[in-house]
Amino acid sequence: MIRLSALALLLLAGASTAQAQEAATPAADAPMAVATDWRTVPAENLLVIDTNRGRILVEMTPEAAPLHVERMRVLARRGFFDGIVFHRVIDGFMAQTGDPLGTGEGQSPYPDLKAEFTFRRAPETPFAEVAAPAGAALGFLNSLPIQTQPTALMATTADGKVHGWGTYCPGVAGMARDEANDSANSQFFLMRQPYPALDKRYTIWGRVVSGLDVVRAIKVGDGENGMVTADPDRMTRVRIASDLPDTERPVIQVMDASSGAFRTLVEGVRTARGADFSICDVDLPVQVSGPAAPAV
Repeated sequence: MIRLSALALLLLAGASTAQAQEAATPAADAPMAVATDWRTVPAENLLVIDTNRGRILVEMTPEAAPLHVERMRVLARRGFFDGIVFHRVIDGFMAQTGDPLGTGEGQSPYPDLKAEFTFRRAPETPFAEVAAPAGAALGFLNSLPIQTQPTALMATTADGKVHGWGTYCPGVAGMARDEANDSANSQFFLMRQPYPALDKRYTIWGRVVSGLDVVRAIKVGDGENGMVTADPDRMTRVRIASDLPDTERPVIQVMDASSGAFRTLVEGVRTARGADFSICDVDLPVQVSGPAAPAV
């Protein structure tokens, strides 16, 4: 059985809707920011994906999916992903990879993972609220867009925490699986467009903070369910930034979602979008420094 086949069929039907939404989203200029408005992504949580199309930087979110983030660290440190192709790519949806066979049937030698579709948000969990629809809160856990129960409910729960989950905005990194919930292993996908219908169905473990243009440039599949039948693009090297020597390590700063500059940015987007405002409309400004990606 091909992993994520049901998901691919679902997204083939919805791709045109996602593209239309992006086309209607107005661009928002980032407000003037000072040094304190930025945070540096910890090198241990920065996944550096070099591809034949360019570099993709993913901020991993262990607060939301600790088991899956640790699996990505283990596989990257073993060089498991090096040379693996993007075997299924659907325009208006996602680019999928992580299969050593390149067929949708392969995986790592490690056991499958228990699903982490949701998580428990604690008072100390970094969270910046940007909207509060009735009975919920929308915001960012670092760079990850999430929905969660209101903070006020923490006082009423046994563990002092509330329910939360990531939402599938552009750049969000999700884990592919078979029909069984606890069947994710090594295959993952990077969102090219928003598709929140996937929320709480596939584990989210991070978000692209630099290189979304690269994700969208990856060769689209021409076969059934978005399979790339000839000359697929590939990951040339995947590493955790903390494992790279200083001469090769990128440094990325993301505008702090709790900063005044970010709140100003959100209000600008909210005003422009009006009733159509979505958390997926909010782009996090980033600054990348350090050595350039190696030549392919």
